Amino acid sequence: MQQRRQVGAYGLYRDDDRVLLVRGSAGAQFPGVWHLPGGVVEHAEHPAHAVLREVTAQTGLTVEVAGLRAVVADVIPFPEADVSLHTDRLVFDLAVTGGAPHDGRAGTTDSTRWFTPQEAAAVPLMPFTAELLGLPVEPLPAGRADPSSFPPLGDRRLRFAAYGLVTDPHGRVLLTMIAEGYPGAGLWHLPGGGTDHGEQPVPALLRELVEEAGQLGRVTELMGVDNLHNPAALGPEGRPLDWHGVRVIYRVVVDAPTEARVTEAAGGSTASADWFTPDRLDGLPLTDVAAWATGRRRR
Repeated sequence: MQQRRQVGAYGLYRDDDRVLLVRGSAGAQFPGVWHLPGGVVEHAEHPAHAVLREVTAQTGLTVEVAGLRAVVADVIPFPEADVSLHTDRLVFDLAVTGGAPHDGRAGTTDSTRWFTPQEAAAVPLMPFTAELLGLPVEPLPAGRADPSSFPPLGDRRLRFAAYGLVTDPHGRVLLTMIAEGYPGAGLWHLPGGGTDHGEQPVPALLRELVEEAGQLGRVTELMGVDNLHNPAALGPEGRPLDWHGVRVIYRVVVDAPTEARVTEAAGGSTASADWFTPDRLDGLPLTDVAAWATGRRRR
């Protein structure tokens, strides 16, 4: 099956013990199935902007992002289209600033309703929505395999990645240097990297931490999401590509640090790794996301 990827941005809005959900319309991939309001992030779009756009179109509410609650991934096969669709889903907490809920006018949803947990458990739910609400995950009905709804192939590339602000009990910060031949070569970066098809972000980050620095870590907090668009990124492919990178950042603690060393196979994107005391970070050539995470640059 062809492996396709997309990023979705969704909003969690509660009113006491109720949560606002929307239902997939006849034009959705899963008609009649309820989910948190939101949808697919467009190319180059920041997920936080996407959730505002989608929620307003689907519910009639104007909202603002109050925080990033969760990041999950799922893979859904569409045998008729010979497609395996991986979706990285970012769920934001929302605060409503205006408007009133109405039935969907966005094309892919046709109803908006408040649900108590008991009511939500009685309707078909997208698995990520059931998981976020703490409800049992039920199998999905057969999906609508519309080829136009799948992300296109070509030189527009989407990269979803998980990175960590990695510290040890001594207050040191672990950074990795980007290797020659990759965008940002020579800059110090947060440990982490792109997730594989079917991979959840946290296991991907911990895998990358072992490969890039030989460290065993534990994730303690979801810090936020960073968006990067480079319309002419030149990497090992040897030609410019239109890259859209969505990067989630976690706090990670290494309880028993060792000497940092790159363990992945030769030819990787990491040239070296090292532990830095906070005073050594000043003046260090850092990527934008590393500068933000370490407090060297305001977002």
